[in-house]
Amino acid sequence: MALKGNLRSFSFVQLLNLIHLARKTGQLSIQGPNKQALLYFQQGKLAYASQDGQGGSLLDVLYRAKRLTPSQYRALQQRASRYTDKELGLLLVNAGYFTPSEILNVLKNAYRETVRQLFTWAEGNFEFNAQAPPPRGKILVRLGLENLIIEGARHLREWERLQQEIPTLDVALKFVDRPRTNIQDLNLSVEEWRVLSYVSPRNTLRQIANALKLSDMEIRRIVYGLIQAGLVELVRPEAKKLPEIKLAFSDRPKEERVSLLNKIIDRIRSL
Repeated sequence: MALKGNLRSFSFVQLLNLIHLARKTGQLSIQGPNKQALLYFQQGKLAYASQDGQGGSLLDVLYRAKRLTPSQYRALQQRASRYTDKELGLLLVNAGYFTPSEILNVLKNAYRETVRQLFTWAEGNFEFNAQAPPPRGKILVRLGLENLIIEGARHLREWERLQQEIPTLDVALKFVDRPRTNIQDLNLSVEEWRVLSYVSPRNTLRQIANALKLSDMEIRRIVYGLIQAGLVELVRPEAKKLPEIKLAFSDRPKEERVSLLNKIIDRIRSL
């Protein structure tokens, strides 16, 4: 029987700890609000990890790790589609591009980074299937989970603190009237600049997170940093425009509507 649930009630760190302690083998799939992830474990160790398809291609992993130049990447890309990752890895080793240990280390780093990104997921449906076969044609590694679990526990503590500071995402942001810091003096990340571009009392944090495909933890972390920098503050979202209200007697003949309106006006004047 597959293990199923939601990260709201059973966190990703708890899942890793269960897989580690029980030395489980199988596939863990997670469907988040905006992203999906796929991991495979062998005897309680991480063997493979990908998010939204990233991390699945050996060629892409090597290129993102800057182990291939753009020209090498383009040249190999034309041939890579004909081979599985195992076959491509063997070709790269035989051609003298890499040693087997170099390829394994690059993959381990990529899979480790995928797991770190999953620590920010506070919501998502997961399923662990012990009967699922390993990903076909992929190079599997053996990566211990101990250090990742310790790192994930730190993320859990940070998540709890961020929830206390920003309990809900149904609030908006506005720029403070008198910033404590000149924005030009701050070294903001790309994601922080992107969030700043959406700052408006009309946009809730939930809407900003959905627009930028950020997890609950990621949007809270970024907003908390911007608040601490004295750039923005939390406000109630502006009220949405109410739909047009039709009078109860709008479907009556014109003469009758005029008569009723006049009676209402006279009544109001007499009060």
